[in-house]
Amino acid sequence: MNDSGLLELTGMEFHAFHGCQAEEKVVGNTFLVDFRGETDLSKPARTDLLADTVDLAAVYSVIRAEMEKPADLLEHVCGRIVDALHRQFPELASFQVTVSKKNPPLDGVCAWSRVTLTYGRNERFGF
Repeated sequence: MNDSGLLELTGMEFHAFHGCQAEEKVVGNTFLVDFRGETDLSKPARTDLLADTVDLAAVYSVIRAEMEKPADLLEHVCGRIVDALHRQFPELASFQVTVSKKNPPLDGVCAWSRVTLTYGRNERFGF
């Protein structure tokens, strides 16, 4: 069995207070976070033991904790999430985090603004 595999959490939804405008800091907005990580999944594929893989509930907890801390820029929020995940889960060979803000305050119609940061590189999985 190939060692590398992908773990994903998509569409994690949070009400948070990120943004440069004063109203965003008070009213907040809806944010989505997507996580995609590469790690060795051969052992948990055989053992069926949570201890042998990256606990996605723990990944979610790390992301939720960072989303609860207000910031001006999505780049900063996304960077904090990447740093925290790297510290907590060194077994992740590479991973990608996308933070999306619903209806960003622009002078026009825009459904989402997004920032994606990648830790490590894995061309095989497209990041």
